[in-house]
Amino acid sequence: MEEFTVSRASRISLFEFIIAVVLSQNTSDKNAIRAFENLKKNLGVINPENILKTESDRLADMIRPAGMYRGRSRVLLELAKVFSQNGFESKLAEEIAKSDVETSRKILTSLPGVGPKTADVVLIAFFGKPVFPVDTHIRRITKRLGYVKSDSYYDISYFWSLNTSQSNYMRLHLLLITHGRRTCRAIKPSCFSCPIKSICEYGNKVVEDGKR
Repeated sequence: MEEFTVSRASRISLFEFIIAVVLSQNTSDKNAIRAFENLKKNLGVINPENILKTESDRLADMIRPAGMYRGRSRVLLELAKVFSQNGFESKLAEEIAKSDVETSRKILTSLPGVGPKTADVVLIAFFGKPVFPVDTHIRRITKRLGYVKSDSYYDISYFWSLNTSQSNYMRLHLLLITHGRRTCRAIKPSCFSCPIKSICEYGNKVVEDGKR
């Protein structure tokens, strides 16, 4: 997900970036990219005006590769309505740029379809704010390591924020996601070949059980 959105942060509008992040929620980068490119191809420019003048069924069909396309199309339309207000995007960007992290997060999560994780991706990738986004891979890895017992998004985000420098937030975030996809998978994780099994509570148990 983040590889898909981060690479676009410096060359698209805030609205288009938020749309890209929404399309990448709970799906693979491959599917998110297909949906985003379909949208771009059909609309020409991904802006509130073009989305609002597109029939909801056609919009849903454009983003079908991302999955949950009917629900996502409703979110895109709701976001477009908000951003179509005169001067909304520039005011939003200005407000976030001058606000602290907590205030910025509250501003973003007030938008349709934007939860804490989506907000944090926008904050770190688009605005360069010091936040540590947490996805399902990072949540799973953190709990298996045994460092955080809670399922709380904020507890897990705080743990990683506290234990690495701000300059490493994005790099570590992406590395953990890659580790979750390739090694620390939800089903049949590769604990025996895992490079960090020596510090992993879950991995050590799996390896010890395998020796018995």
